[in-house]
Amino acid sequence: MNKTAFQHGNAGRMRIHVLPSKRFKTFAISLYAGIPLAEETVTGTALTPFVLRRGTASCPETRQIREQLEQMYGAGFGFDVYKRGNYQIVQFRMDTINDSFVKSQESLLESSFAFLGEVVTRPVLEEGRFRGSYVQAEKENVRKKMEAIVNDKIRYASERCIEEMCRNEPYRLHPLGQRKDLEGITPQSLYDAYRQWLDHASLDLYVVGDTSLEEVEKLIGKHFDLSAAAEASYKQEKSVRKADEVRTVVEKMEVSQGKLNMGLRTSVTYADDQYAAALMYNGILGGYPHSKLFMNVREKASLAYYASSRYDGHKGIGTIQSGIEIQNYEKALEIIKMQLEDMRAGKITELEMSQTKAMIRNLLLEIDDSAFEMIAYDFNRQFSGKDRSRAELLQQVEAIRIEDVKAAAETFELDTIYFLKGQKEE
Repeated sequence: MNKTAFQHGNAGRMRIHVLPSKRFKTFAISLYAGIPLAEETVTGTALTPFVLRRGTASCPETRQIREQLEQMYGAGFGFDVYKRGNYQIVQFRMDTINDSFVKSQESLLESSFAFLGEVVTRPVLEEGRFRGSYVQAEKENVRKKMEAIVNDKIRYASERCIEEMCRNEPYRLHPLGQRKDLEGITPQSLYDAYRQWLDHASLDLYVVGDTSLEEVEKLIGKHFDLSAAAEASYKQEKSVRKADEVRTVVEKMEVSQGKLNMGLRTSVTYADDQYAAALMYNGILGGYPHSKLFMNVREKASLAYYASSRYDGHKGIGTIQSGIEIQNYEKALEIIKMQLEDMRAGKITELEMSQTKAMIRNLLLEIDDSAFEMIAYDFNRQFSGKDRSRAELLQQVEAIRIEDVKAAAETFELDTIYFLKGQKEE
């Protein structure tokens, strides 16, 4: 694990991270572009990559984009839009075969940079703004994605719990934006928003493959048209602690199964020394099939169709998700709270400790099997400002004792209870 480390450099205002390796038959390329979550920019930023993928200056038709990727021996290209801490991140990914495995007349790594650089910095324009037909089509595409969240009640309840818990914070915003803002977006306003995003985003470009930091620096300088603005960096804020009392929110929709979600706040974040203990806390509470929530709420008490927990170390919050019969609300709430109290009291078995350590160990070791997972882990380090290798994190996890998990549990405080139930229920 971590036999080879990423090499770090800069090309203008873009930070570069390269892992020279002959292990993989492809080049894995990721570009992260992040800006602070804000109501006035979240929807435009989310819509931007959908439009960028439709056409570039030299390939203005979407069909031409697909053909160009096919000519690069079926190179993969995609993107994600998500939030991390109080930032909205757009991540572009490319997966291109190493030249040594094909008979290519030109460097496929350079072709990849030429393609990605043009997609991001030289989109197709009409009269100095985005092509209207692309903007309209992608607005509809994003709107459907937002509606799909509402139709997926498990996901909807999870998002609504966060929205209520963080109602006075940027983190309440969904990374895809707000439906009410889509209608007013025009080709000109979106192009203006794109220019603001590109000029002010924190930019991190990763490459894993048979290359060097020097080669990547040259390719970025050649193929990315970026402004000379100052380099932007991520700023970490202290996690917000809970209010004086737990807030309960009940929402009614046409559902046959209740969704009981709970939000907790903790002072422990990715950059803290207690992070490994917080990982163990979440794993024992509800992160895995052997966890307390699954075993006690779902299996033993038969009160839930599903019951699990998540921990966002970049924001400093934990969440609990469960699907229950609507009439079992009080019983399910009581037994879930019992699991939280047991964690705080240190009522944890050695079996729970060993099983959770094994699960975390396997996840950390599996990162080495995927270039993109290696990239994602290193970006966590860059984003948080905490230089903790996977070997170090694994060592910390292995050393965790029950009293360490208990100490971490004491930092997790219940903040919000969200219950989605049927409209006819009283």
